[in-house]
Amino acid sequence: MSDRRLIEGRGLGAVRGERVLFRDVSISAVAGELILLRGANGSGKTTLLRQLAGLSEPQAGDVKRISAHHWIGHTNGLKAHETPRTHLQHWARVWGSDAEVGAVLERLGMTRPANVPCRMLSAGQKRRTALARLLLQPRDLWLLDEPFNALDTEGQSKLAEMIESHRAEGGAVIAALHGAAPVKASREVEL
Repeated sequence: MSDRRLIEGRGLGAVRGERVLFRDVSISAVAGELILLRGANGSGKTTLLRQLAGLSEPQAGDVKRISAHHWIGHTNGLKAHETPRTHLQHWARVWGSDAEVGAVLERLGMTRPANVPCRMLSAGQKRRTALARLLLQPRDLWLLDEPFNALDTEGQSKLAEMIESHRAEGGAVIAALHGAAPVKASREVEL
């Protein structure tokens, strides 16, 4: 692990209605780290990730985004009529990626259902399709909200391998998780 900082959030806070979700949370990630966000449902894990990703403004504190990042939320961001292949081809075009979509689908075990409309896929296949976006465009930081949800044992293993490979190549991951993780974290942040 290096000391190359990829993101830094200082004094972050969030309020929902009359309830304080979290206050004065400082979090930074350096190359090679895996940081797990832990806490009960409604504790603000998703809100914190959205602040780090720039999808919502912190109600207190600030975020310094030093490196490009990927965001995979707890919803998969798939259209019912598109197939895994067309979904990934679309994002490869948008990002100007020269990644081989077929190889990405194969790595995630999605070769067989690659041309099936997403509305007909299982929850795990939809999750694998969303996670495949991580492999289309190299970005140092992955912000993942419940990434292992709906994945079977094989899918969890594939994602764990992706995370470990990303870390070994100098990337970092901040992920919100419930339950046991099939990967070893550098540290955990409790909300």
